[in-house]
Amino acid sequence: ALALSGEAAGSPGGGMRVCLVSDFFFPNMGGVENHIFCLGYCLAAHGHKVVIITHDYGRRQGVRFVSGGLKVYYLPVTTFYNQCTLPTVVAELPLMRHIFLREQIDVVHGHSSFSTLAHNALLYAGALGIPTVFTDHSLFGFSDLSSIITNRFLQFTLCNASHVICVSHTGRENTVLRARIAVDKTSVIPNAVVSSVFVPAASAQGLAGGNPVVRRDSTEEIVVVVASRLVVRKGASLLAQALHAICNLDPRLRVVICGDGPRRIEIQEAQERHQLQDRVKIIGAVPHEEMPSVLTQGQIFLNCSVTEAFCMAIVEAASCGLLVVTTNVGGIPEVLPADMVVLCEPTVHGLVDGVRRALPKLASVDPTVFHARVAKMYNWTRVCERTEIVYRSVLQSAPSLQERLRAYDSCGPIIGKVFVFLAALTQLLVLLLECLVPRSSIEIAEEWR
Repeated sequence: ALALSGEAAGSPGGGMRVCLVSDFFFPNMGGVENHIFCLGYCLAAHGHKVVIITHDYGRRQGVRFVSGGLKVYYLPVTTFYNQCTLPTVVAELPLMRHIFLREQIDVVHGHSSFSTLAHNALLYAGALGIPTVFTDHSLFGFSDLSSIITNRFLQFTLCNASHVICVSHTGRENTVLRARIAVDKTSVIPNAVVSSVFVPAASAQGLAGGNPVVRRDSTEEIVVVVASRLVVRKGASLLAQALHAICNLDPRLRVVICGDGPRRIEIQEAQERHQLQDRVKIIGAVPHEEMPSVLTQGQIFLNCSVTEAFCMAIVEAASCGLLVVTTNVGGIPEVLPADMVVLCEPTVHGLVDGVRRALPKLASVDPTVFHARVAKMYNWTRVCERTEIVYRSVLQSAPSLQERLRAYDSCGPIIGKVFVFLAALTQLLVLLLECLVPRSSIEIAEEWR
């Protein structure tokens, strides 16, 4: 672990006390969940105390300790859609205030624009005078109802956030426009991959050197792997329409689809309609730890997303030595070098053409070189170090109540007044809780490693 000096107040040994908050965490699986765990694990390894707050998942309630010294609070709060908690604004205040004070939190770090819990946590932390950081993992539009509502929530949260982290430069531009915040208040820190887990297949690992590795001969099958949630924004409908044409590109070509979601039925219908049962295999949802064994079955990884801020899946696939074919949406063109990826338009014809252009490139793919390059570009130690710099820069930057109310009021002639009312109500409830449950009566949590 990297030794850090930690000149600011924090946990024993000079580290900070960091609270990561999101509706999305294990046992739920996804990019945000994995990001929070890996970041928290590395922060703990660097000597910081890390506390994670999320909502309960079935019987997983209360306080749990997970690998690396991470302490997780599974709060007993109600979810209403896609694992998000109800946007009550103030309902979780007593619980979160107790946790922040009991754990002596220095920085509150919220994750995901979709997460109501993250938005609430930053509001409560501001009322308690705790610096806040927010990481936006997704891209959103500006015109549909869902985007308008989400963008208003984001504006309310970020106008007083100490700093905002985005996972790509495209994502940064999108967040700045949606939340109407200053560019100098944002940073770009990409995701990373656990390269020791996502490694090429054993048959490819022993092949090194400067010469290209020929992964197949003229008789071997070519496997295209698709791994994503089968939803509209991940391009599941495009995939269903393109399957037949993709399989017709080469008689040796076979498609393995990993993932689940509401659009799975469309893919199954396309499989049956074109009688592709022997060419297309749908294996459903797979635990993240088993993904390397799925990826290493293939030579091409196909990503069909119609909107994406970063896309961890293509990084993991490239780390396993696969040539990536992906739509050129959002921040995806920033992620991999040109010789490791084939970019295509987010259309049926674009996907088919992308796979067609990838086929002759397979003979020149060296999986061990791909893996080494990805491991150097995207590693969690570097992400952790850059995030620590952000934390240290905001430790003394929590705005005063007057500054917070002024920032809320500047959000608009009508919505600004609503924001001011919600912030003032939260502040009054914090004062009431201080009378009912003084911070001096809250037992400080013992350090645990």
